[in-house]
Amino acid sequence: MSVRRSRDLSGRSVMSPRVHYHVLMSPTDLLVVRHSYVWRPPTDVMEDEDRLIVIVEVAGMRDGEFHVTIAGQRLTISGVRPVSASPSSAYHQLEVHYGEFRTDVALPWPVDEERIVARYDDGFLRVELPRAQPQRIRVIAVDKATQREDQE
Repeated sequence: MSVRRSRDLSGRSVMSPRVHYHVLMSPTDLLVVRHSYVWRPPTDVMEDEDRLIVIVEVAGMRDGEFHVTIAGQRLTISGVRPVSASPSSAYHQLEVHYGEFRTDVALPWPVDEERIVARYDDGFLRVELPRAQPQRIRVIAVDKATQREDQE
């Protein structure tokens, strides 16, 4: 699982929608359903004392099939879930989304990008975003200048 940082994607879509077709067949009828949208998987966002936890439910994926991107204070998780049924299948009910997906999360505070952890297990992608440490103020001591008398 890799986290990709991007500074130029704020507000722009990173995925271009693809068109997906599903064929619904009965003994007497044929119906073609066209899907051209990017669907949004169920997403939970929780705040802990020192981190934000984002959990995305998207079964049927593998570790390398996700794109996790930080752009400013926005987390974007995207990917493509492949169709599991064969193209010649006759559908009786369509509720599971396939194809491109994307979810965006506005981050409430800056995160430590070097310590972000993303894991995919049992159909859930879990992204932990540690809170960035506040910048410390460093006080620099100023030495007194010693006066020298010029010798003539």
